[in-house]
Amino acid sequence: MKLKKLGRTDIDVTEICLGTMTWGVQNTEEDAHRQIDYALEAGVNFMDTAEVYAIPSSPETYGKTESYIGTWFKKTGKRDQFVLATKISGGGNSWIRNGTRPDRKSVREAVEGSLKRLQTDYIDLYQVHYPARGHYHFGSAWQYAPQTQDSTLVTAQIEEALAGLDDMVKEGKVRHVGLSNETAWGIGQWLKLAERSDLPRVASVQNEYSLLQRAFDLDLAEVSHHEDVGLLAYSTLASGVLTGKYLDGKVPAGTRGAIQPGGLWRNNEHSAPAVRAYIDLARKHGLDVAQMAIAFALTRPFMTSVIIGATTMEQLKSDIWASTITLSPEILKEIEAIYRKYPRPL
Repeated sequence: MKLKKLGRTDIDVTEICLGTMTWGVQNTEEDAHRQIDYALEAGVNFMDTAEVYAIPSSPETYGKTESYIGTWFKKTGKRDQFVLATKISGGGNSWIRNGTRPDRKSVREAVEGSLKRLQTDYIDLYQVHYPARGHYHFGSAWQYAPQTQDSTLVTAQIEEALAGLDDMVKEGKVRHVGLSNETAWGIGQWLKLAERSDLPRVASVQNEYSLLQRAFDLDLAEVSHHEDVGLLAYSTLASGVLTGKYLDGKVPAGTRGAIQPGGLWRNNEHSAPAVRAYIDLARKHGLDVAQMAIAFALTRPFMTSVIIGATTMEQLKSDIWASTITLSPEILKEIEAIYRKYPRPL
């Protein structure tokens, strides 16, 4: 499996990253351990989680995914075989430190809580899960209103969080830092403030990227290129919407759509024609549409790693081995034609 450099760090990560957010709701601890075992055997060295997982998040599920990873580390003794990434909540969840936004104190509390659950003494990549301000992720693009933000307050909050992250790096509890669900301007602020005060530099950003969601192709791609902040892409299958399983109002039992009402915002009258077009294209060329979507994401010049998530071993295997598929120039041209017709179907 191909390795990519994680930003300007000395860490090499596989272009496929094992995602974990279903562990604790849709997947049991046994399932989680089986998935980790298989991913490691397949050559994957990168695993991503978050303190807020499992999803849908709740006081009852908080931290369960990290705990499952921790028991695997303890059982196998193979902590050193994974580059481990986790995240601090961006604030707003009442059951996580009373909804506190990341600051110097809460960063310490969050890191130490994750370390305990993960049963490790260091985190390779520690990410801020989402900005402590308005943003256009999680289906909120149509309500995005950056003009309501106070840049002075935003800058102060970032500086405070960076100070806490610096403490963790200096203490050896965190090796490198990253962002998630950020904007081009936001990444720029984190980079500028880190450079100005000699604080930890952002190595990566974890944003959504799929055939249905390609906002990263524009300003974010420019930031990524010039600043070496690579993308860790999540929801490359648009939470399963790209597979077509939710077309015509279907909500199969056991799927994310069935367990998280309102969570299928990617499935709508605008996305359905695009989904059908991509499915038809995959069939035309004898491809599985999910594998085609992952293979396409891996062609992008800003892509560091594609985070895959699976609830079954069959899905996991299919997603991992999508990395071996090379899309022809003809298929790539046809993908662009569909994208031109349906540029923003969410």
